[in-house]
Amino acid sequence: MLLLRLFLVLFLHIPHVSLALHQFPAPNSSLPDPEFVAREVLVQVELSHRRSLSEQKDQQQCLTGNPIDDCWRCSGTDWRSDRQRIADCGIGFGRDAMGGKGGQIYVVTDSSDHDPVNPAPGTLRYGTIQDEPLWIVFSGDMNIRLAEELLVNSFKTLDGRGANVHIAGGACITLQYVSNVIIHNLHIHDCVPAGNANIRSSPTHAGFRTRSDGDGISIFGGRKIWVDHCSLSNCADGLVDAIMGSTGITISNNFFSHHNEVMLLGHSDDYSPDTGMQVTIAFNRFGEKLIQRMPRCRLGYFHIVNNDFTEWEMYAIGGSSNPTVNSQGNRYIAPPDPNAKEVTKRVDTDEKDWSGWNWRTEGDVMVNGAFFVPSGEGLGATYSKASSISPKSAALIDQLTLNAGVLGGPR
Repeated sequence: MLLLRLFLVLFLHIPHVSLALHQFPAPNSSLPDPEFVAREVLVQVELSHRRSLSEQKDQQQCLTGNPIDDCWRCSGTDWRSDRQRIADCGIGFGRDAMGGKGGQIYVVTDSSDHDPVNPAPGTLRYGTIQDEPLWIVFSGDMNIRLAEELLVNSFKTLDGRGANVHIAGGACITLQYVSNVIIHNLHIHDCVPAGNANIRSSPTHAGFRTRSDGDGISIFGGRKIWVDHCSLSNCADGLVDAIMGSTGITISNNFFSHHNEVMLLGHSDDYSPDTGMQVTIAFNRFGEKLIQRMPRCRLGYFHIVNNDFTEWEMYAIGGSSNPTVNSQGNRYIAPPDPNAKEVTKRVDTDEKDWSGWNWRTEGDVMVNGAFFVPSGEGLGATYSKASSISPKSAALIDQLTLNAGVLGGPR
């Protein structure tokens, strides 16, 4: 009963967030109290876990305690007839990402990408450049090799459920100065640089694009972005990179593997708009053959909660330029290398400079000699606002990340 009262107090005081379309992120679009959002995530995990223990036996077979999955997979309706329900299941800083909710269903029937300036109806590119909200699905299994980076407009959902969809072997996904995008249940891998070419970005505009980096998903000045249940690996640059004032992002339930620099969050140490960057990283599994940047942060606020870090070669979480790192209820499994046991790395910074940065660990489980070096307020109890509800025990990581990556897909 106490938990329910606390839940109601928290949720009745959520500040109103406008859902109006803004193509460019507003300078003040970050939430003023990121600690509130962090503890709200913990409330949602706790309630979902308690529900999984209290429901009838047949419902328990569906429930996992993962609040995102339980919201849409165990709702009592078939997701195939209620695809857009998932837009109501977001958590963390990207919780308000609407995607194409309320828009028409657009079905990708053509896996080709022959003409990035004049994409054919039925192709993925034709759907993503439209101005109106669209919920984009796929007619069947397909491998999409993009000739140029895929520019995705605001209010779009890329929903790969029900098909085995690979975006691979070519350019990949760019979210530039857009908002309200959901990317769900896609294999994204072997992405390469492209560009120095004309590409259509809307029905009324095509223009010249310089060389892209080869990221799996590049978020450039974007907000209200949610990447969920994707499997990402082996791209030329990052698997997910967010820069240039991006904020309001949740990266959840993904499976990352076979990559060097996994995730960059922040453009450069002196790019001040990134002080407003707020990112939730939850229920992901960081798998085999990863080296570093899970993530590598700058300037903003980063809530890393209930993830499974199964392998790294250099470090798991890195940062520079005074980012806030809030690590709760994760499992960190260190590699055999005795020189790579530390979870954290302050990049190119002296201890006298980083000792005041707020990096905290709470409820994390350290395996095989892993250790997290806290600093700033993370050394004491002054993080009480975020720790008023404990993160779900890292002992439940196997359950919370059970379905990380593309649903039903191989890891």
